[in-house]
Amino acid sequence: MPGLLAIIGGSGFQRLGGFEVTAQLRPDTPFGPLSAPVLRGHLARRSVLFLARHGDGHRLPPHRINYRANLWALHAAGAGPVVGLAAVGGIAAGLGPRAFAVPDQLIDYTHGREHSFHDGESLPVRHVDFTEPYCPRLRHDLLCACAAAGVPAVAAATYGATQGPRLETAAEITRMERDGCDLVGMTGMPEAALARELGLRYASLAFVVNWAAGKTAGAITMAEIDGHIAHCTGQVERILSALAAAS
Repeated sequence: MPGLLAIIGGSGFQRLGGFEVTAQLRPDTPFGPLSAPVLRGHLARRSVLFLARHGDGHRLPPHRINYRANLWALHAAGAGPVVGLAAVGGIAAGLGPRAFAVPDQLIDYTHGREHSFHDGESLPVRHVDFTEPYCPRLRHDLLCACAAAGVPAVAAATYGATQGPRLETAAEITRMERDGCDLVGMTGMPEAALARELGLRYASLAFVVNWAAGKTAGAITMAEIDGHIAHCTGQVERILSALAAAS
């Protein structure tokens, strides 16, 4: 793949096991500060970039992340393919906790975020095609990496991006299910669209850390979510190592 593989770490991934850091890049961007330094290093003996989406210590909630600065900085550092890690809620049957998926579609329910570089102020207005929001080639490579790592993954799913940081109501999840969403997360947009505007090949590696609201009895707890993240960590790292090795 032309360009360096870049990984955007989400919840539970402020650092990446097996990733040897060789440089920290702190570029000034036209869009303000990024979440955390861009780390350059080696994963599976390949040069890789890594950025912690929520910053050190998970300090930034989803609606406060400077997605434009993050993507601009990765592009400036030489990124080509970009994998966004996504801890998500499961809506569809078969996508319960600890399941993995490589989404092929998304629906955006977010609001008030800076969704474009081409806002008429920073850059002239431009309309990019977004029929397929995720790069098919990178999705294929991710699915091959899942297979190489011995991790079953659902090969197609629709990701619904909500505003956060609160979790959704049961009625909201029912609506999203009617809309065709299989997964629910809070950071998939505008990340995917900004990557498209920059010509970056973007895909998401989603791992389910809770049933979405109303899909199981009782409240969703952070203890439950953290436990599932911890369980999935090793699998995520194996997948990423397999992807890097094949790049």
